[in-house]
Amino acid sequence: MQIEQLYKLFLAHPSVKTDTRKLKKNDLYFALKGPNFNGNLFAQQALDAGAAYAVVDEDIAVDKRIIKVEDVLTTMQLLAKHHRQQFNIPFIAVTGSNGKTTTKELLHEVLSTTYKTYTTEGNLNNHIGIPITILKIKADAEMALIEMGANHQKEIESYCQYTMPTHGIITNCGKAHLEGFGGVEGVKKGKGELFDYLRTNGGIAFIMNDYSYLREMSKGIPEVKTYGTKDAEIAGVPDNTTEFLHVEMTNGTGIKTISTNLVGEYNLPNLLAAVAVGKYFNVNEEAIKSAIEHYVPSNSRSQLVEKSSNKIILDAYNANPTSMKAAIRNFEKMEGGEKILLLGGMMELGADSVAEHAAIIHLIDQHAWKAVVLVGGDFEKIKHRYIYFPDSKAAKNWLDQQHFENTKMLVKGSRSMQMEKVLD
Repeated sequence: MQIEQLYKLFLAHPSVKTDTRKLKKNDLYFALKGPNFNGNLFAQQALDAGAAYAVVDEDIAVDKRIIKVEDVLTTMQLLAKHHRQQFNIPFIAVTGSNGKTTTKELLHEVLSTTYKTYTTEGNLNNHIGIPITILKIKADAEMALIEMGANHQKEIESYCQYTMPTHGIITNCGKAHLEGFGGVEGVKKGKGELFDYLRTNGGIAFIMNDYSYLREMSKGIPEVKTYGTKDAEIAGVPDNTTEFLHVEMTNGTGIKTISTNLVGEYNLPNLLAAVAVGKYFNVNEEAIKSAIEHYVPSNSRSQLVEKSSNKIILDAYNANPTSMKAAIRNFEKMEGGEKILLLGGMMELGADSVAEHAAIIHLIDQHAWKAVVLVGGDFEKIKHRYIYFPDSKAAKNWLDQQHFENTKMLVKGSRSMQMEKVLD
């Protein structure tokens, strides 16, 4: 079946599902498969559950509602591209080593005050989540925000082929997914594939002007808009007296200050990006300020959790050497109280893993803490003087026995460490 024919079916049944457990009546079921699952085996079950059609790539029971294609994933991506081509609106792509989800969420809050804006749900930012996100965009869309995650080169390039972004943001290029990218220069090359697309297709980039490597990476793009702490079209500096990020705007806007519900100065670039994009698309300044100030983070990202008399910074959705160091430094600078670190191991660092974990321990050594608890990962392979547990369950048991009062805690680690469970 040609994509154009499949698209007509999609218009009649504009809801795509890849999981039979989430199916609703008249959905289109795409039978994806991978190393540990085969959606083709559930095609008939999907139809019996009410799916209008099932798209498969294996020979299964004959049913007129089964559509066989050469490859289901490729077909879904091509369908997403065809759907994308029906829109003449800004498609803003956001990628980077750290902060891309928070940046995307802030952009959505700001742009939604003025435009009908569709965006990536949660962090569905891979080769399956991105086409599904695009296929959820309705005809009333005025803006689209697409988050792009990647752990190897050519991945962002492939996403751009069906997302076709008109605008793009690379939040930063840090020490994340080093195993897949092959080092920091590989990270820059991989993330830079977004700017390569914008350069070739006449797009517009928004960059944190403080980062010299982003200035270099964005050269040749027809239009580059800047934000930063100085020498930028939109500028602001942190002015913190509490746990939450408070920003004084210094250039490019009539907004004087923005007080957020985000913990950590490392969220400053994310906030400035939201202001810059809002200003570019003529969102009212008061609406920009209000949208950012009312945004409350969730899903263990830069959250402040209060338990009894203790204040806990929960930033445990993910971690890499760059974000871990930023979180520790920010936490150390916070005023008052005895402080405890509960840090989980960092994943996907390849040959650099032990050295990067050792660098975190060296940073911890520079300051005085009430207690330091290291959990899992390559912290086990390094000699140190801190408390060590193999998993978050053991760390939780330890924490439950301490009965801390009037204490500040930082909880952070890679997703697989599930450090948020320390607080359960």
